[in-house]
Amino acid sequence: MHKAGFVNIVGNPNVGKSTLMNQLVGERISIATFKAQTTRHRIMGIVNTPEMQIVFSDTPGVLKPNYKLQESMLAFSESALQDADVLLYVTDVIEDPTKNKDFLDKVAKMTVPVLLLINKIDQTDQKKLGQIVGRWHELLPKAEILPISALNKFGTDLLLKRIGELLPDSPPYFGKDQLTDKPARFFVSEIIREKILLYYAKEIPYSVEVRVESFKEDDTHIHINAVIYVERESQKGIVIGHKGIALKRVSTESRKALERFFGKSVYLEVFVKVDKDWRSSDKELDSFGYNPV
Repeated sequence: MHKAGFVNIVGNPNVGKSTLMNQLVGERISIATFKAQTTRHRIMGIVNTPEMQIVFSDTPGVLKPNYKLQESMLAFSESALQDADVLLYVTDVIEDPTKNKDFLDKVAKMTVPVLLLINKIDQTDQKKLGQIVGRWHELLPKAEILPISALNKFGTDLLLKRIGELLPDSPPYFGKDQLTDKPARFFVSEIIREKILLYYAKEIPYSVEVRVESFKEDDTHIHINAVIYVERESQKGIVIGHKGIALKRVSTESRKALERFFGKSVYLEVFVKVDKDWRSSDKELDSFGYNPV
């Protein structure tokens, strides 16, 4: 009998959810940087074997929202509690277990299998890890606890095996050659946004969104026009930089990453525009895809 199911990854910001997702799927589907709140959407990554299909779903870190964009991000995370066949709750050896307890209480009430993953165990010792496991067992007594290091691929093979054991019998939900539910344009905007996260400091990465205006592809080339939206004119100046040097760096590094991702030659044009309301406007957020269904 074929197995298939939805395995949703949730947890607080910066605990390694996207790194774990990329390791499990075997592809760089999600942005994974040292900065918190890098994932803004719910992103599916699909693992196929002849006997099984695992539909992983990476979600934004759980937080108390301060504006409409963060409300949408939280809605993506909460929606992952509704349709999971298996839930992966990711924490690490550093964070306070009681952080965002309201969300944790919802996890505790779930009837599907919950695997509590204590990530970054390479940053602690055995005694401290034992204490952390005990504390989490008090908070989520029904969860199965697995210590892992996503970055070092420690425990990820065992995790995949356990997920396979827990999946329900089902035909596949997607084509067996499908890697994700997102279109090519989505990954273009995410790759450009990743470079912005890496190369700009302070509030700039969190005030930025990217829209792909055109994506034209043939057998060997892809021609892309993209717009980086910021909230203020001063931010536009920072993103462009003196004589356009900062924007050129982002464009060059994005183009290289896109060529690796698509396996084709890429011509990339990037512009910067100001949209002061994009993080707080329902219409703008909807146009950027921040509308959980």
